[in-house]
Amino acid sequence: MLILLPIDKSELDGASLAPLNDVKKFALLDYEEAQIKELEYFDTHEEIEKWVDIVVVSSNTEYVWPFMEKQITVLVAHNQRKVEDVLEAYLFKELQEMSY
Repeated sequence: MLILLPIDKSELDGASLAPLNDVKKFALLDYEEAQIKELEYFDTHEEIEKWVDIVVVSSNTEYVWPFMEKQITVLVAHNQRKVEDVLEAYLFKELQEMSY
């Protein structure tokens, strides 16, 4: 499962979810069995050539149309900000699908 996270740092350690307008890097995680199997960083989401399954954003007010056009599932982390909290919430199905 490839999960795209807009983050506020250049690396995943200690990073938080960032609003799409304030992204420092996009972290693309191959997340399987509650573990990160592979991790790549991108400056923009347009650079990504792989099929992304999910993008996680920080609020319902984010402009997610480019992801929707690519038929990427958009999940919202309303209460989680730290990457590890977002991944835990994903694992326990606590993230909400974006309402349109």
